Amino acid sequence: MICNLVLGACLYLVSCILASLILTLMELKATTRKIVGKKVKALRAEGLIPAELYGHGVENKHLSIPEREFEKIYKEAGEHTIVELITDENGEKTPILITHAERHPIKDNFLAVDLHQIRMDKEIQTHVPIEFTGESPAERAGFILLKIMSELEIKALPANIPHRIEVSIATLENPGDTIRLKDITIPEGAAPIVPAETVIASITEKAAEEEVVVETEEGEDEEGATAEGEEGTDEEKKEGDTTETSEATEEKKE
Repeated sequence: MICNLVLGACLYLVSCILASLILTLMELKATTRKIVGKKVKALRAEGLIPAELYGHGVENKHLSIPEREFEKIYKEAGEHTIVELITDENGEKTPILITHAERHPIKDNFLAVDLHQIRMDKEIQTHVPIEFTGESPAERAGFILLKIMSELEIKALPANIPHRIEVSIATLENPGDTIRLKDITIPEGAAPIVPAETVIASITEKAAEEEVVVETEEGEDEEGATAEGEEGTDEEKKEGDTTETSEATEEKKE
């Protein structure tokens, strides 16, 4: 058991180091644009995305980015990994985070992008996605796995922001079992913002919920049958009353 945990931790550290080395090489090229407002539709028609670069103490810049190039980088980096921006002004590399990428609701192409210039010596707060790994024995037994959190808010220097945080669910064996923030390993240099007791995942009882549904359905059937019986009794009473009235009328005539 201990060997498996140690091996898992080593593999995680190696993957983080490799991901860090790869992502530091990611470069996003952009050009300065003068087209603003509704005229940016012409840029999109050319396969370019209008982008805004901003940051603390720096002047906002209007940029345009090739959509194909951006899509590849955004798929890898998301909104929590440093990317080096290269503009046509001076060719210098500027560390940035992609803070927002707007897509068309139907066509799914990118409409606009926000880029945040960051300082490598200043901590920032960001959200890192949680990746659940392994297989839960409780889930195999038919119980429900509730993934309470899909991302974790952390505070770290830009260079220490992990690409993702892995959470193994192999320890969840019985209903009521939970994984809390204090149970997982946070990469060195990153500090979670939420409390240590925050629940990340848990197992809930499924069989009990199914029994309640069955009992409810049976109860509804019985109520329906009772109502139909009562309606039938009322109709029989009405028919009996009508017959007695007719007989009484015929006796008077005679």
